[in-house]
Amino acid sequence: MGDPPRSTEITPAAATSYYNALGLPISASLKDICKAYKSLALIWHPDRNRSNKEEAQAKFSSINEAYRVLSLSKKEEAPCNEQPKTPKNIYNSDCDGFIISNPTLISTTSNRISLPTTPASTSTNSTGNGTGTPPNPSTPTTDGASFAKMASKRTAPIIYSHSNSTPRTKLPPVEKKLVCTLEELCHGAVKSVKIKREVVSHFSVIVQEEETLSIDVKPGWKKGTKITFEGKGDERPGFLPADIIFVIDEKRHRLFKRRKNDLELGVEIPLVQALTGCTISVPLLGGDDMTLTIDDDIIYPGYEKIIPDQGMPKPKGNSGRGDLCLKFLVAFPSNLSDEQRSEIVDILEEVS
Repeated sequence: MGDPPRSTEITPAAATSYYNALGLPISASLKDICKAYKSLALIWHPDRNRSNKEEAQAKFSSINEAYRVLSLSKKEEAPCNEQPKTPKNIYNSDCDGFIISNPTLISTTSNRISLPTTPASTSTNSTGNGTGTPPNPSTPTTDGASFAKMASKRTAPIIYSHSNSTPRTKLPPVEKKLVCTLEELCHGAVKSVKIKREVVSHFSVIVQEEETLSIDVKPGWKKGTKITFEGKGDERPGFLPADIIFVIDEKRHRLFKRRKNDLELGVEIPLVQALTGCTISVPLLGGDDMTLTIDDDIIYPGYEKIIPDQGMPKPKGNSGRGDLCLKFLVAFPSNLSDEQRSEIVDILEEVS
């Protein structure tokens, strides 16, 4: 389209070209123009089209030019008793002056998103004498690179604005539960967690994006262990992004119970094996089995057998693993004949 004319009086052919750039009929209202511009600017912003940046830059420039010319023309057509058309207020009406002449320069010094007057206005603060001072690192800057990248999956945007005069504070952290099995906490695992969060786009627009975070679960982690992802929480204009904190929770196991670094396993055997000895197959965490023979002890209710180094990995700095504690349950017969009872009494009286 070239540079826009200095006057807002445009030829019918030029007007048609501008309306076509915004995908609008010539009868479109100022609000229609604003709405189309905001939508197309989000779609064709060069930072969102890195694979075809040259085409996006050209489209973005055409959209900006069309919006600037048509919005000025519409505002000059408004009744003269509404408000004088001065440079100060000409962008300050229905559309909130939503013009970005450079995709990386967005003015946020007022409560509206406005057209930058000079490139320097986005990198210095005027002191009234023509000199500039660097922006405070703790305050929001106007460089588009300071905002979070825009995601591919977005919901309808909500427009916000903020002032550079407010120091930025960090939003409160967000805690999420990360459920892990005992096997994962014993041997380690990589967990992928999909999160949804609200981020600030280049236009001070709040949009929702999805991201998948990878968490490397270390062997020996316990319930309550916290993993922090800095700046991966929600964003708000004027604030530093929140952190996301994942808190480890243990999924209940069908066989084992954890006691710090040790594991407990219940084993049920019949009374005859408890009295005469037995050889049993003991399941281990992870799917293996080991054979255990007990022939020199009488197994009574509450009897425990410790198997070393078959528990959970010990914390960092302590080598080895905890123990596996077998807790025996003795299954007594439900029925005995009189003769059997008499024989048992005779035997037990001899050993008591």
